[in-house]
Amino acid sequence: MTIVFTGGTAFVGNGEIIDKATVIIEGKQIKKVTKADTDLPQDATIIDLEGKMLLPGFIDCHLHILIDGSPDPMASAVNVNSHLLTLLAAVHAKNTLMAGVTTIRDMGGIGSAEYALRDAIHRGIIQGPRMLVSGQQICMTGGQGWEFGREADGADEVRKAAREQIKAGCDIVKLMATGGIMTPGVDPGAAQLTEEELRAGVEEAHRANRKCASHAQGTEGILNSLRAGIDSIEHGFYLTEECVALMVKNRVPLIPTLAFGDMIEKAADLGVPAYILEKSRLVTKSTLESLAMAKEADILIGMGADCGTPLLPHGTNLLELVCLVENGFTTEEALIIGTLNGAKILGLDHQLGSIEEGKIADLIVVEGNPLNDIGLLTNPENISLVLTSGSVIKNLME
Repeated sequence: MTIVFTGGTAFVGNGEIIDKATVIIEGKQIKKVTKADTDLPQDATIIDLEGKMLLPGFIDCHLHILIDGSPDPMASAVNVNSHLLTLLAAVHAKNTLMAGVTTIRDMGGIGSAEYALRDAIHRGIIQGPRMLVSGQQICMTGGQGWEFGREADGADEVRKAAREQIKAGCDIVKLMATGGIMTPGVDPGAAQLTEEELRAGVEEAHRANRKCASHAQGTEGILNSLRAGIDSIEHGFYLTEECVALMVKNRVPLIPTLAFGDMIEKAADLGVPAYILEKSRLVTKSTLESLAMAKEADILIGMGADCGTPLLPHGTNLLELVCLVENGFTTEEALIIGTLNGAKILGLDHQLGSIEEGKIADLIVVEGNPLNDIGLLTNPENISLVLTSGSVIKNLME
């Protein structure tokens, strides 16, 4: 099947914007991208983009597909049996895709449901974004995320835990270097897994050609992760000049998670546990200061909406881009963060993240121009068309 987009604006994703673009899709791939009128293939499906924008599908580098974004999602997940949890996650995945997010990285699963969901989407059994999964997050005993994590103490146990995730089929290994917001009784700034433990996990991931990400909010845990050879810093609430220098030297990207912090004052009356609110308020200022430091140092930044956490149901992912714009990024920079930067962080930029010839046709159409109003993206009704691998999954334009 051949699809032709014509007559509107294409946001390529690499910094280029094409007015009155023509983009030809053949099968799963982008066949041609041009600024000029061109002879159109016979029997092609023509999609008029006048008044609309064509963009690469968005990439969310950090979310939790198995928790629901309710005020207390961890408690909700504990009280749901594994079969229902998987069915609910399928709904989460479809909502994410309909919102224009075509690739996600699940950063902490429950049991093995995330593998079943990923594989069902890949086989076309259900609709959802392309998924990379980390399996169980690896934490110290009683550490951040222990409720659903794989607890491990000492380098040998962490090494075994990483091997277990790889055996189960993970795409990325996730290590918990610090405390965090969602687990009661732990401090987001406190280091947890040691540098030696982190290095063992990183080595096993790299041995199996997997990337390794670190939940790292406090400074000591960030530095431990960087010295251990980590591939990405998740959250990064308490960056210092030393952290930033190491990230620049080692080319380590940052996935900040801003959206929940943007909603804290609304959350108090909605049933979010007090300990979550208290810790979130404590890290808000440092989070924004760290983001500014990373931007100034030109660190590669990816979009991580952390959907599934309190008041961030799946499908609200693109609120994260609004938060980036509200905190010093241009709309163009935010859109690149949500597309090509994400593909680079996932190691998929040769296939995804921009509208370029030869890449996979994961594309969306937006009503209006998000460069003028990025808030358009937060309403799924404004995402009028979604393609994954060249197949039309959503079409409100008919």
